[in-house]
Amino acid sequence: MARTALHALLSRLRTGRLTVVERGRRTEFGPGGEPSATVKIRSPRAWTMLLRGSRGMAEAYAEGLWDTPDLAAVIRVAARNVTAADAVRRRLAPVREPALRVRDAFVRNTPERSRKDIAAHYDLGNDLFELMLDPTMTYSCAFFAEPGMSLEDAQRAKLDLICAKLDLGPDDHLVEIGTGWGGLAIHAARTTGCRVTTTTLSREQRDLAVARIADAGLSDRITVVMEDYRHLAGRYDKLVSIEMIEAVGWKDFDTYFAACSNLLKPDGLMLLQAIVIDDRAYSVERFTRSFIRTHIFPNGCLPSNEVIARCIARDTDLRTVHLEDLTSSYVHTLRAWRENVEAHAARLGELGYDERFRRMWRLYLAYCEAGFAERRIGVVQTVHAKPLWRGEVRASAAARREALAVAG
Repeated sequence: MARTALHALLSRLRTGRLTVVERGRRTEFGPGGEPSATVKIRSPRAWTMLLRGSRGMAEAYAEGLWDTPDLAAVIRVAARNVTAADAVRRRLAPVREPALRVRDAFVRNTPERSRKDIAAHYDLGNDLFELMLDPTMTYSCAFFAEPGMSLEDAQRAKLDLICAKLDLGPDDHLVEIGTGWGGLAIHAARTTGCRVTTTTLSREQRDLAVARIADAGLSDRITVVMEDYRHLAGRYDKLVSIEMIEAVGWKDFDTYFAACSNLLKPDGLMLLQAIVIDDRAYSVERFTRSFIRTHIFPNGCLPSNEVIARCIARDTDLRTVHLEDLTSSYVHTLRAWRENVEAHAARLGELGYDERFRRMWRLYLAYCEAGFAERRIGVVQTVHAKPLWRGEVRASAAARREALAVAG
């Protein structure tokens, strides 16, 4: 019954091609062309699990019930054909949302819960991330400014871009919400001479970041704290937060932006790098218990550009002075991370990351890569200024070319 139901659904593909191979039989769905993917069903149990949406898909893949030579291509086919489902979900949203709000009414993203959710992902072990990331240990979208750049060069280009947009200098005190493993703090202090106070909720990240800062000889310029953003105090010249807002939760986006604004001096400047979802999908997706929100980033939620703009206008005295889309660079970033994971599969196994974990992680990276490639999600850098800031944001060359083209 599950196979019949899903075959009926797949028969409605309107673009691309999906070939399903089961017991030596090939069944093709879709009109053809790109994207094109092949799925091999290894157990009929896969069909019943696939009926449960992205969580069932992920769990079935992790258990080896289905496979494919190109994970990203499978997700791209799905993403390209999901428009009709989006429309149905939006029509049902007014009916479903009250019940979903009741379900979530008693769930608050307290500092204690935030710490637990962050640990579930970022405390999986520094060994995993050292094998997956580049030497800067930067776990966010790189900036592939030129063709053929290595991942490390692209990450350094992104760090340079952030420092330039914030116009960091020796007299600045920068506060960073979301330390990671210290890559941005080290780069900023080393290249601009600024002081940095950076915060994380991950103990493993904090310990490695402190060690890396000491090795770089920058302990006198960088202070690492383990504080929730809501508990930070003081006033700073500049603020940066790189792909941390996704862990805040939709109920607290307003709290987050108000806290950021309150940390800045009257002439301060804030740079946000955020993974965003289409404005039209936000109201539905924020309640969805997807594979990513349950198995990878517990209780995370992507904002939309509209939500960010609304929070800035309603809950702060900031104004938005710059926005740059980096989405195409995330496709290359995620592909490089996935290639690193594949290249180090044996070593990851030796370190205790079993086959089920590696398959789940492989799917996570491919899932995100396909989402960015098909523009289901995007990534933006935005710069927000306090009332007394006067200056000009030094955007990337690509952003300047785009602005000139728009201006005619």
